[in-house]
Amino acid sequence: MNTTFSLADLGWQPFFQQQLDLAEWDSAMPVRIAAQHKSRLIVYGESGQYALDTPPSLGTVTVGDWLLLNESMQINRLLERKSAFARRSPGSKVAEQLIAANVDTAFVVCALNEDFNLNRIERYLALVHDAGAEPVVVLTKMDLIDHADELREQVQRLDNQLCIEMVNGREATSAEVLLPWCEVGQTIVLLGSSGAGKSTLTNSLLGESIQLTSEIREEDGKGRHTTTSRALLPLKSGAMIIDTPGMRELQLAVGSDAIENTFADISDLALQCRFADCCHDQEPDCAVRAAMESGILDERRYDNYLKLKREQIRNEATLAEKHKAEKALGKFYKRTQSVSRENKGH
Repeated sequence: MNTTFSLADLGWQPFFQQQLDLAEWDSAMPVRIAAQHKSRLIVYGESGQYALDTPPSLGTVTVGDWLLLNESMQINRLLERKSAFARRSPGSKVAEQLIAANVDTAFVVCALNEDFNLNRIERYLALVHDAGAEPVVVLTKMDLIDHADELREQVQRLDNQLCIEMVNGREATSAEVLLPWCEVGQTIVLLGSSGAGKSTLTNSLLGESIQLTSEIREEDGKGRHTTTSRALLPLKSGAMIIDTPGMRELQLAVGSDAIENTFADISDLALQCRFADCCHDQEPDCAVRAAMESGILDERRYDNYLKLKREQIRNEATLAEKHKAEKALGKFYKRTQSVSRENKGH
């Protein structure tokens, strides 16, 4: 694989250039994180590929991040992100887990077989809206069913402006419909559940089998999980692509705006209710309830909206408490170190 790129090939944009001061313009070397291995980072730069140790002071980084190296090839700092994908860590641990950074377009990959799920697509769309990237829903395995157009129409009803493409990931020519988003300097991330066909689609776009793939299980039509880590890979079209492991659990760590943008139709209807604080239950002249009764608004969609809103509020409060505790602990450490220095002076 070619590991020598221009900065433009890697996705360098004015947004990042403007973060450099005069001294850094002359001496700093921008590199982009291509992979993470415990305390080691694999980065791409104009001079090639490097393996770097992660200094404790760097903080949390992820694939797609931009770093500045000094003349000694040591990490100076992390550049501000243009976009960032994050979720609440799975399980009971209270933490935010970064998925990818500095992405222009997110391909939300969903299989058209038994794994098709509108609720899951809406969940991923909320993640993309929160990150600040453009969503494109990619419906895979269209060769396995005979009612693909019907399912596509169901997805389109989620948002009339949503870009949707159907592909057979095993045919390179089928994946060519995605090339308009894969131009030079663009970064794409593939998101979706295990077995949705992300690795197969990645291989089709790459033109070679770099990512491992697995056959679907006959008993339930679901694919086996294959990708186990994230990696930044160059496409022949000039774009960079990030394949991600399938996420069996996607707990949202997003702001309320992401939910409202994902369910803009419901938000618009709520503005038409008689009461500004309408709960859409028994209040008179409720536009949301009227839309459901007339069939304009699907009850499934409204129920999922409420579910994601509750989850967003709960997770936001939990993460806020964690950040508050971490900030307090940081202040305690600083006070302790200050007292220790004063005692040594005496």
